[in-house]
Order: sequence, then C-alpha cells, then structure tokens
Amino acid sequence: MLRREIKAAIDETGVQVLDVELARIIDGSSPDCYLPALEMAAELGARHVLSSVWMRDRHQVIERFARLCDVAKPLGLTVNLEFVSSTEWSTLEGALDVVTSCGRGNVGIMIDTLHFHRGRLPLDELDRVPAAWANFAHVCDDRPDVPATIEEARRTMREERLYPGEGAVDIGGILGRLPQSVICAIELPHLQRLRELGPDGFARTCLERTKQYFEAADMEHH
Repeated sequence: MLRREIKAAIDETGVQVLDVELARIIDGSSPDCYLPALEMAAELGARHVLSSVWMRDRHQVIERFARLCDVAKPLGLTVNLEFVSSTEWSTLEGALDVVTSCGRGNVGIMIDTLHFHRGRLPLDELDRVPAAWANFAHVCDDRPDVPATIEEARRTMREERLYPGEGAVDIGGILGRLPQSVICAIELPHLQRLRELGPDGFARTCLERTKQYFEAADMEHH
C-alpha cells in the first residue's frame, strides 16, 4: 500500500527521489540487511544511498563499506559517505580514506555544511574531493560555537538546525569549492518550527529561505 502511495505521489507531483538514508556502518550488522530497502529505493528511481560510520575499527569499516557498495551496485545506486562531526569518523580525511581504500566505483563523498562547520575544517580540504564523487550535499546553517558535549551536538544536529543565512556557516564558501553540478539537498530538522508551522509549512519555509540565501549569494547550485 505505502509503495503504491509513494509512486502515485511521484507521478502526481513530479518530485523525484534523489537518495535514501541512512545505511549506517555499525557493529553487529551486515550491510546485506539493507538490500530490501535499497531494492525499494531503486524501484522508486533513487540514484544514491547515504552512509555514515558508527564504529571504530578501520579495517572492518572499509570492508563493510565495500560490501554495501557491492549490494548497491546491481541496483544502479552509488553509496555516498558522510563524515559526522559527533562520531569517531568526524573528518573529511577519514571519509576519503574509506572511500579510496574500498576500491569500488559506485561511491561518493557527501558534504554536510553543519558537520563541515563543526569540524572547523579549512575550505581548501574540499579540493581533495574528486568531482565524480560530489553527487549531492546537505545544506543548512548552524550556530557559531560547537556544542560542548556529544549529546548536545547530536541533539542539535537532529532537532535544531538553522535556515541558510541564519547562522555562522560559510555555506557559500563550502559549496563554492564543490562542482556546480552538485545537487543541494536541504537537511534542516527543527522540531519546534515543525510543530509551529506544520509539515507543509515548515518544508515550504525551508525551501523559500534556502532559495533566498542562494539568490542573495548569487549562487548557481541547485
């Protein structure tokens, strides 16, 4: 039933599915468990899978990421690794290590402007990302200071992201280092605003505020 409803919504609105998430690399779980979800994603026309690392052992991380790529490849999906600032794998360097070392072709690096900001990374690090790996980016704003605890960092990244232009993230600088072809996806969970505006109103406001930021910054990304 849900599958039919999603397909009908796609046909009615013309809004396509870009990616699905989140295929986490974690202890005690094989990437093969994601196969049913990935098959559904491919059926709905998705092109990419988002992944992140939530375990420490480098050898196992690379091995499991490679297996996830193998599961996704027959379905025509790329696997895009995001570095999350509140995990052990919190740097672009670490993400590049995993993606390079896995030896697979259907891969990408996904830059989230919040995590890049919280990692205090220099913009020129983005020059290390091959253009072919920059499939899409997550866009939002954030407060100037990094949260003092892991718990607060994770809470705010999941519940209190800011509209582009509302905070301190150099969104224009980050996206300016990526290919103009990169697709910008709005990643902006904010529980209080969702309650106040409702799902439709909040989604519309996120889109409008992001477009306003892009227009003010004279950016050509989409």
